[in-house]
Amino acid sequence: MLALPVPAALISIVVPVYNEEATVGLVIDSLLRMPLPAPREVIVINDGSRDGTRSALDALDGRHRELQIVHVQQNRGKGHAVRVGFGRATGTVTAIQDADLELDPAQLAGLVEPILAGKADVVYGSRFLQGAGAASGIGLAGNRLLTGVTNLLFAAALTDMETCYKVMRTDIARSLTLRCNRFDIEPEITAQLLLRGHRIVEMPVRFTPRTKAAGKKIRWHDGFEAVKVLVTQRLRGPS
Repeated sequence: MLALPVPAALISIVVPVYNEEATVGLVIDSLLRMPLPAPREVIVINDGSRDGTRSALDALDGRHRELQIVHVQQNRGKGHAVRVGFGRATGTVTAIQDADLELDPAQLAGLVEPILAGKADVVYGSRFLQGAGAASGIGLAGNRLLTGVTNLLFAAALTDMETCYKVMRTDIARSLTLRCNRFDIEPEITAQLLLRGHRIVEMPVRFTPRTKAAGKKIRWHDGFEAVKVLVTQRLRGPS
């Protein structure tokens, strides 16, 4: 599908947050201050956090016109938070940024440029395009398995289906029929993009993986849900 130029660009950055009191302020500060090739809006979805995340966000609320904070009272999962963020995005380009600092927010500038230039409709920041980096053996194996299943089912050639850095034109993001509430939002987005003929351009990004003890939330059983979503989407076809 031919990419179209993006006029009057505004970058919407959706930040799903759950129990990230130690890092969410740093992430938001970086997103607000870092150089970007177009104006921005930062949409933070606090997904029913039970630690001090709300207090950290309340300290920032109303201080920046580019910042919008939404509090969801009950934890419903990353997928639900992403869907809420997509619904509130008013920009021409929408990106997802996790709040845990595994990925340096400064990398977003390079990821949005191909879309702003009309050279791509969808860009993924791949953690593995230039090698495995500091990924753990188990984490790397799981990601390669899920990415391999994605490539097999949808005739793709991705290296990192599970990446947080999914950047696309906002009209494309809003056209997706998303229902997943948890980490299965990642394969659901990817499957629907591929089924609708959108070419996903991958660009390398650096990341610093964290452990379960440090707050990593995704678990092994989420992999089974991801495979289920991929197969279901493949059988259902374009919606």
